[in-house]
Amino acid sequence: MLVALAGLSTPLAAQSGGKTGGPTGGLAFTLGGGWQVQAVEVGFARAVHGGPLAVVALTGRLGEFSDQGAIVGGTRGIMFGATVAARTPTAHLADIGVDTSANRLGVDVTLEATGYVAAHTPLAVGSPWGAASFLPGLRYGPPNGSQFALLVGPTVFFGQVTLVRPFLGVRFEAPLARR
Repeated sequence: MLVALAGLSTPLAAQSGGKTGGPTGGLAFTLGGGWQVQAVEVGFARAVHGGPLAVVALTGRLGEFSDQGAIVGGTRGIMFGATVAARTPTAHLADIGVDTSANRLGVDVTLEATGYVAAHTPLAVGSPWGAASFLPGLRYGPPNGSQFALLVGPTVFFGQVTLVRPFLGVRFEAPLARR
């Protein structure tokens, strides 16, 4: 009985300290003239400690195409995307708050590869298409807690034609467990 109790009382890997992974979500937008993509995304991010990478994530996006020139009825078509992302460690810029519970402000870079499918796409890339994004970001939150990020950078759509659009992302990451 004591052996069983000792085995059950040992901490799981996610409880043994630090941020190991957890849910992630946010909003993803392509900007620019004409039709734009607006999407919500949810997924899972996992901390890795190898080489230049700190976090890898797998997310799904569900969104619509929006005509920013239309006053009424500017929505046409829906899209779904699956994204694989890799993020560098966050370079610390400043601590905000009191010493006992300071939040960090930092910068990092996220690289993403996304595959999309769409119904009634107004974009010239057709359906399906792929995208690659280089996204410098500003990240805020405790080092081992929930963090918010603002990402801005170029995204390249590969399909029947190649398009380059600005990308804006707002992200939230929550750890599964903390010490």
